[in-house]
Amino acid sequence: MRYRLRPVCLGLLIALAAPVAVWVPAWGPAWAQSKTAPETKTQIELSFAPVVKKVAPAVVNIFSKRVIRQRSVSPFFNDPFFKRFFGKDFGMFGLPRERIQKSLGSGVIVSEDGLIVTNHHVIEGSTEIIVVLSDRREFAAELVLDDESTDLAVLRIDPNGRKLPYLTFRDSDEVEVGDLVLAIGNPFGVGQTVTSGIVSATARTQAGISDFSFFIQTDAAINPGNSGGALVTLDGKLLGINTAIYSRNGGSVGIGFAIPANMVETVVASALRGGELVRAWSGLIGQNLTPDLAEAFGLETPGGVIVKRVYPGGPADRAGAKPGDVILNLEGRAVADVESFRYRIATREPGDRILIEVWRDRATRTLTLVPIAAPENPPRNEIQLSGQHPLIGAVVANLSPALAEELDLPGAWDGVIILKVARRSVAARLRFKPGDIIEAVNRKEVRDVTALDAALKQAKGSWRISFSRKGKLRHAEFNL
Repeated sequence: MRYRLRPVCLGLLIALAAPVAVWVPAWGPAWAQSKTAPETKTQIELSFAPVVKKVAPAVVNIFSKRVIRQRSVSPFFNDPFFKRFFGKDFGMFGLPRERIQKSLGSGVIVSEDGLIVTNHHVIEGSTEIIVVLSDRREFAAELVLDDESTDLAVLRIDPNGRKLPYLTFRDSDEVEVGDLVLAIGNPFGVGQTVTSGIVSATARTQAGISDFSFFIQTDAAINPGNSGGALVTLDGKLLGINTAIYSRNGGSVGIGFAIPANMVETVVASALRGGELVRAWSGLIGQNLTPDLAEAFGLETPGGVIVKRVYPGGPADRAGAKPGDVILNLEGRAVADVESFRYRIATREPGDRILIEVWRDRATRTLTLVPIAAPENPPRNEIQLSGQHPLIGAVVANLSPALAEELDLPGAWDGVIILKVARRSVAARLRFKPGDIIEAVNRKEVRDVTALDAALKQAKGSWRISFSRKGKLRHAEFNL
């Protein structure tokens, strides 16, 4: 049976919840003793209704429309029999036509004047966005900020001077496995629905849902249509934005993922500053500490990030970090892997002072990291190549820390990258792709766009181009 992660935008809700009991020993820490399981019938009959009444009005439905262009095809063209003999492009002829595709999701009001947060995949490519409040009022929404890397988007509606109900953020680093939570959204379009469950995990980093993989996992039923809805704590605060489920059939199997409130709050803060997302940057790249490497470094347990490379003059360099250091924690919070480290940095502001504990020479030491906004040095100098050579039709740019962050290419701080390839161009026919990083032409290293353009034009009739694709170096020779 194959399971997969699904963004939760469309579908049908079937849910079954079971009571959960947790035994806490009397000798446990004070914070543990304050959380007890129900012991009497009266306690079991306690209701979530007061919390729901408080938070539900701040959760909205989001309807978006987008224009889809497709060629008219016969139903027979989807038949595997025909595709087997005529190829996957069989039937792709006729004039293109446009149709309107509608999608459904949820959102959360985070300010009384109409600021709403939802998922990027709910509104992606939309030409029209309608927000429907719990009291059935409808508003046209303006897109303020859209961040694909976190799968978050911020909208704004005009409530005509009326104050809206909204949710405040809960520090998501304080949540613990076993805490009770409620999920609120509009699954399958059946209407606003509330489900309950517990926090199953607090730092899922291998989900592969977005570039910043660090999620709260819950068994509260989350289904298609819940995307962008609220995961709330019993004090009525926003703990996360429901984003995806792990499922074999599109329905809930008790494994749902929410973007933590601390990340959501960072994106919302950028929206309030004018809509431009400025993310903190550490100036280092690392790799996960495996059990074998942990033993080699003299650490008893795996878990941490080995510093592989430090950007000269960047925040990590100024903090004194060196290749070979093992980052153990940030501000006392353990860093299990590279994804955890990236998340911890991304939820801070440029200019914050962050204490980092590293392992060096079989001893710990503390460094002070002050992240900055990733610099665009050198300027990207984006151009479309022309002339007579294999890269005609490719749009290239100088790599920099800023562009590397924008393209989610950690550590690709220098060189020349292909951003676009024009259809039917020479570069397209020779199978160059966006994301390819040009390393050398005729064995001569190219460091910037100007050097690449000159090297391509100097060669006469024969080119040997070295480029990396997804981290693998390739070589190709052309005679034109």
